[in-house]
Amino acid sequence: MAYIDFMSVLHKSTKRDYLKRVNDLDFPKAKAAELAKQWGYDYWDGDRRINYGGYHYIEGRWEKVARSMVKHYNLSKSPKILDIGCGKGFLLFDFLKVVPDAEIYGIDVSQYAIENSKEEVRDSLQVGNATHLPWADDTFDLVISINTLHNLHNFELDSALREMERVGKQYKYLCVESYRTEQEKANLLYWQVTCEAFCTPEEWEWWFRQTGYMGDYSFIYFE
Repeated sequence: MAYIDFMSVLHKSTKRDYLKRVNDLDFPKAKAAELAKQWGYDYWDGDRRINYGGYHYIEGRWEKVARSMVKHYNLSKSPKILDIGCGKGFLLFDFLKVVPDAEIYGIDVSQYAIENSKEEVRDSLQVGNATHLPWADDTFDLVISINTLHNLHNFELDSALREMERVGKQYKYLCVESYRTEQEKANLLYWQVTCEAFCTPEEWEWWFRQTGYMGDYSFIYFE
């Protein structure tokens, strides 16, 4: 297990007005969260004040992350890769740019995301929950979960982390939201619309030990 940051390059590229988000007249925080947690159109392609405001494929955006992972983990020419919380499959599509013979799989709780996913990888994606993965033990060479597990309630984290560890036979990596200071905690509360597990780095690491998760990880902070 190691702390490896693949995600800051993307996370820090977005500018955020925390007070504007929480005080919006049309979509105040509570309303935005209610809409976002339906995981449908509003979450992915609705108003930016709710969440993504249109989650579209951007050439090269995820490829840099995929390339970094392939290099770091020295993946073979035909690895089996699972993305837990795959969304529209953009990262998996970009994995195929880096490793064309990879065998990719994705799972996401959002039926809307799967139905509106990247057409080239849609047949490799399915609707499901991180707490019950429909694959055998030690199936995948690389299992990833980016900005997903913090959306689970604490009582779901145990099974989700154990499942991630179970299906991965070699490398695993997850990224979740966290906070180190009261300012970052306030910013996280203001900005997020789907987070349920509000944990400090030390609390996340406690979860890893409790569940036997042995993969790598990193945190994103709202500074």
